[in-house]
Amino acid sequence: MAAKLKKGDTVVVLAGKDKGKKGEISSVNPTANKAVVDGINIAIRATKQSANSQGGRVPKAMPMDLSNLSLVDKNGKPTRVGFRMDGDKKVRFAKTTGEAI
Repeated sequence: MAAKLKKGDTVVVLAGKDKGKKGEISSVNPTANKAVVDGINIAIRATKQSANSQGGRVPKAMPMDLSNLSLVDKNGKPTRVGFRMDGDKKVRFAKTTGEAI
């Protein structure tokens, strides 16, 4: 199945501890069905000191399931994503407004 959410999309969280927060997708793993969103689902990870970094407790954005994310349309509301043919190109569109993304 084609990925409905892509890197750079603005999304809103539908479920979990960060429900209602908005952010931008920084990476997507379609095989695991997960995405990393900037500033959301933050976990504290301990890192060792090295020559390049000081080490300590570092906040890191962890992957979250794509089913818990929804694309934000131009009006700022969550929407589902559909696919349609625009000439000979396959394009994504917002189901609420019908506009191409």
